[in-house]
Amino acid sequence: MRPNIQFNRRELAGAFGDIGTSLPLIVAVLLATKLPAAGVLLAFGLAQIATGLLYGLPMPVQPLKAMAVVVIAGQASGGLLQMAGLMIGVLMIGLSASGLLGWLSRVIPLCVVRGLQAGLGLMLARTAANLVGREHSPWSWIAALVAIAVLALLRRHPRWPGALLVIGAAVGWAALFRIDWSAMAPAIGFAAPGPAVWPTEGWLAALTLLVLPQLPLSLGNSVIATQQTARDLFPERAFSLRKLGLTYGGINLLVPWLGGLPVCHGCGGLAGNYALGARTGGAVVVYGTMFVVAGLLFSGGFVTLVQAFPPAVLGAVLLVEATVLVLLVRDLRASPAALALAAGVALLCVFAPQGYLTGLLAGMAGYYALRAAGVRF
Repeated sequence: MRPNIQFNRRELAGAFGDIGTSLPLIVAVLLATKLPAAGVLLAFGLAQIATGLLYGLPMPVQPLKAMAVVVIAGQASGGLLQMAGLMIGVLMIGLSASGLLGWLSRVIPLCVVRGLQAGLGLMLARTAANLVGREHSPWSWIAALVAIAVLALLRRHPRWPGALLVIGAAVGWAALFRIDWSAMAPAIGFAAPGPAVWPTEGWLAALTLLVLPQLPLSLGNSVIATQQTARDLFPERAFSLRKLGLTYGGINLLVPWLGGLPVCHGCGGLAGNYALGARTGGAVVVYGTMFVVAGLLFSGGFVTLVQAFPPAVLGAVLLVEATVLVLLVRDLRASPAALALAAGVALLCVFAPQGYLTGLLAGMAGYYALRAAGVRF
C-alpha cells in the first residue's frame, strides 16, 4: 500500500473533518434546486476519491460557497449552477496553464495569505455558532461543549480518536430518536444519476451572477491559501500552485456531466481533516466513498437523514477546523507589522463586501506601501 494512502482509525476519524462545511451546503442546495440527489452525491464522492488518490493528502473538495449562496437564495437554478461549474473550470485551467497562478504566488506575501486563512477561520467559527444555536436549546450548547472537549482530549489518541466517538454518538442518537425508519424505507434503494440538463441560453447570467463573484474566493482560499496550508501541515509533500489550479479546473469540467455541483479545494477542509487525525489521502477516499454509497443507495432519503444529524455536533467539528486555521498566524509573532496586517486582512474577509477580494487587494497594497516606507516584515 502506498504510504500516502492509509486506512486506519485516525484516517477514519479525520474523514469527518470537513463534514460541518460540506453537508449543510449540499443539503441547502438540494432543497433550493430540486436537483436529483443521486448525481449530486455520486459526483461529489468521486471528486473526493480522485483528490485523495492524486495528492495523497487529506484534502477534500467542497461545494463552491459563493455560488451556493446565490443558488440557496433562489437567484439561480441548479442547471445554471452546473453550467457555471464548467465555466469556472475552463477559466481556472486557463489561469493555471498561462502561468498567472504561479505569478500570484510570488507576489502575494505570506502575511496576506495568513490573513486569508484566519479570515476563513473566523467565518467558519461564526457558522459553527449558528449551527449550534439553530435549535434554540441550551442542550445544543452543552452537546457542542462536550463534543469539543472530547475532540480536544482525544486529539492524539492512537486507538480512539475523538472524532469517531463524537460522530458515532451523534449518528446513534439520530438513528434512535430522530429518524422514522418506517417512513424512510421506501426512499432507500438503488438510484442511477440521470443526464444533466443546462440552460445554455443563460451563459451570461451564469458568468455574471455565479462565476465572477466566486473567482476571488477561489483564488484566495481554494488555491493560494490551500497550497500554503498544505505547506504548513505537510512541508515534505509540497506541490505547485499550477497543479492545484489544474485539478480544480479539471474536476469542474467533469462533475457537471454526472449531475454534480461545482467544487473547489479548500484550506478549511484540509485543516479540519488534519485536526481530527488524518495524515494521508485515505481519509478523503473514505469520505468520498460514503457519498458514493449514499448517492447510489440512499439518495431518496439523503436530505431527511442529514437533517436528523445534530447540528450542534456539526458546529463543534467546524469550530475545531476554524481554530486550526486561525492559529496558523502564530508564525508571524516575531513581526508585529506582519501580524497586524494579517489581522486586518482577516477582518476585511469577514466584514467587507467581497471580503476575500477586498482583503487580498488591500493586504497587498498595505504590504508593499509599508515596505516602501521602510517597515520591516
